Amino acid sequence: MATDFKPEYMQLSVLTAALQELTPRDKRKKDPDLAVEEWIAFAGQIGVKRLQMSSALPAEIADVPPEAMLDPVADHLNVLKPFDKSRQKRIESALKAEGVTFSDIGYFDNMLIGDAKLRKIKHEWMIKLMDAAVMLGVKAVCGFVGRCVEHDMDQNLEDFETNFVPLLKAAKERGLEYRVEQCPMPGWNTTDNWHNNIAYTPGMWIRLHKIAEKHKCGDSFRIHYDPSHAILMGQNTRDLFQYLKDEGYNFLIGGFHVKGQVSNPKGIAEWGYGGQTCDRGDRKDGKPAADVRKQSAAWLKQVVLCTHELPGTAKHDPLAYLQNRTVDWLDHQLAARELLKFKNGVSNVDLVVEHEYPDARIQDPKKLAPVLKGSIAFTRAIDEAAANMIALQKVIESQGIKVQGVGREAYRS
Repeated sequence: MATDFKPEYMQLSVLTAALQELTPRDKRKKDPDLAVEEWIAFAGQIGVKRLQMSSALPAEIADVPPEAMLDPVADHLNVLKPFDKSRQKRIESALKAEGVTFSDIGYFDNMLIGDAKLRKIKHEWMIKLMDAAVMLGVKAVCGFVGRCVEHDMDQNLEDFETNFVPLLKAAKERGLEYRVEQCPMPGWNTTDNWHNNIAYTPGMWIRLHKIAEKHKCGDSFRIHYDPSHAILMGQNTRDLFQYLKDEGYNFLIGGFHVKGQVSNPKGIAEWGYGGQTCDRGDRKDGKPAADVRKQSAAWLKQVVLCTHELPGTAKHDPLAYLQNRTVDWLDHQLAARELLKFKNGVSNVDLVVEHEYPDARIQDPKKLAPVLKGSIAFTRAIDEAAANMIALQKVIESQGIKVQGVGREAYRS
């Protein structure tokens, strides 16, 4: 029986950290929910109806000053004050008025930090965000696992079981997924550690999921996959997805950050992937630099190798795709459909555009709006192209017609 042409498109969203100062910090300090309202209104200007709402520890309780960060995070959803019914009603009214929904709430911090007092602050913030997510009808939170830098990787598996599993249990109790982004966060501190988020690669995802399963909260642990981080480590999406399928874990990916990476061949030649750079300026006499502004130079561990791409802003480069030196966007979307399993189907998967291209980190909404609008349109077109290819090939196969060609294959060098 012939199959109908029924493409399944993913749901486009954008991380609100793309424009940190849409609502100036002094205004949102006085009126925290103004930042949420203004981003909801801004969504229509850039052609998107879903938002990944960014949160971060505010200055009152943050342990890292903004000047020590490569990319200061946006504290748009602030839960320093209780997220009560009046706040819920105000945000829901704004969402309804603009026809916008939240894909998830993102808070990206080190949840395994060795300092117990700091870890407690970060965990309590995430729990408050989980409660806000439930009140707003949002189904997931997103963030990092992190790393205790005083411990080796094996010890960090124990730290995950002791300190992160309670967060997964809290997510499970609230009917939420905890989606973990896999950035290795090399510049998170001034040590020579390159992998400061232990959930950076499939081998670790599987180990962490097994620990979560042991504590009956495995269904709450999912990966928010970002292809830029695979490029940073010399991997590519198709190989990575194939590995998950081969190991029986192709259900682990629950959503996507759409962010690219453009490699610097000279930097790779100089230091190699994961190279331990020196003379960065972030340390002096074996200690972090006294001037916290200099500590952000720890990110030279990463930026000597590559620069983040806002999807659609980099030139088409087939050779770089094959060398795993930039993201092959079409194959990314094809591989997701061909190799992964999504519990609620492809049409319910969030495809979240994340903007971290340094040269285009514009804080003027009028200038940034067309940039984001173009990138979102590009992402939508690529996803639709992949969906249409898959659906069309199913149609012709159902009629006994051969699909031509070979396509990109995993594990080929």
